[in-house]
Amino acid sequence: MQDLITAKTVLKSGDYTCVLCRGACTHTATARGVAPLLQWLEDETDLRGFFAADKVVGGAAAFLYVLLGVAHVHACVISARAIDVLTANGIAFSYDTAVPAIKNRTGDGFCPMERATASLPVCAPADALAVIKETLLRLKRGGTV
Repeated sequence: MQDLITAKTVLKSGDYTCVLCRGACTHTATARGVAPLLQWLEDETDLRGFFAADKVVGGAAAFLYVLLGVAHVHACVISARAIDVLTANGIAFSYDTAVPAIKNRTGDGFCPMERATASLPVCAPADALAVIKETLLRLKRGGTV
């Protein structure tokens, strides 16, 4: 659990969105949303067994954490969907605040990633990856989700 304490401490000490720790190895990110998690997946960064601390964990991020193989996720804010995904996939988690769903950045609706992955089975992280990537492409093109 020292790795979890370290991850939470580092998250609060800087301008980070998520921090992953295991032993002497620490990975940090400042990018928002699921971007850092996708990057680590694409780079094939081995994060199996790491302890993660993240500012916001919705369903999409939870699916990505499952694919990354982390041991534990601590979220400052976590959605009900993320709780379901992590539980169904055997990932330990803790949180400061639970909410029904993650809101978008303007606060006037739900996060597009949360909406995009809402109907997927909780035990289908590989399916979620394709949906997340497709949703990001549409958002980058200025489309709606």
